[in-house]
Amino acid sequence: MPVTTEKKADPVVNNSAPTPAPPTPQLELRDIHKEFNGVTVLKDVSVQVAHGEVVAFIGPSGAGKSTLLRCVNYLEVPSSGELLLEGKPAVAVASKPTRQELIALRRQVGMVFQGFNLFPHLSVLRNVALPQERVLGRSKAEAETRAMELLERVGLANKADARPTRCSGGQQQRIAIARALALDPSVMLFDEPTSALDPELGGEVLAVMQELASIGMTMLVVTHEMSFARRVSNRTVFMADGAIVEQGPPEQVFGAPQHQRTQRFLEAVLER
Repeated sequence: MPVTTEKKADPVVNNSAPTPAPPTPQLELRDIHKEFNGVTVLKDVSVQVAHGEVVAFIGPSGAGKSTLLRCVNYLEVPSSGELLLEGKPAVAVASKPTRQELIALRRQVGMVFQGFNLFPHLSVLRNVALPQERVLGRSKAEAETRAMELLERVGLANKADARPTRCSGGQQQRIAIARALALDPSVMLFDEPTSALDPELGGEVLAVMQELASIGMTMLVVTHEMSFARRVSNRTVFMADGAIVEQGPPEQVFGAPQHQRTQRFLEAVLER
């Protein structure tokens, strides 16, 4: 009588690898709310920004864009909400940052304003070097060497010995960018950096910003330059009435906006 052997079932092999955890955002805003004298200007705004991402904020005047940027480096203290850098709270008590916490935060997050805020009595070189000496503790020689490197990057090495008042508006804004970069921030904030400039001078500034984007600088940009937002940003965020209405890749926000408020805004600004 033939002997039969029972065939054992093959062991179940699970070849599926575990799903990796999503990367920690470099910068995260959680439910940022801001009121001025009882008037709400930011309504629980939440944004995550990845390493090397360029995020452009667009929208009508009064939308809260600039206030949001100022909350990122605590020039304005949020009424509520939380700011995280690399997944960790930037300050221990959100409503009461200490001086040491603010210094540490602003070393990581540089900001360029609409106004240039340069020291008129100092040379261009000293405008870029002095903050390094005061904030980073660099020697004068080290700070000025770094300042010259950055002035070279923004195309203004030949203006090192000039006073800012002898420079054009576009040049002064590029000096301000070099000064912010001199503190070696990991994130750069730009608050309508070309709003006070004519188109030609503004183009000089946008070219520097585009170069920064190309080397992977994380940037949050409040801008009325729709072509820059569309061409350079990885993500475009449309804000109105203190809230984020719509966000996504620029080709989607500009080419096929989903929200009627976004459509109305873009129709108005792009038809000018």
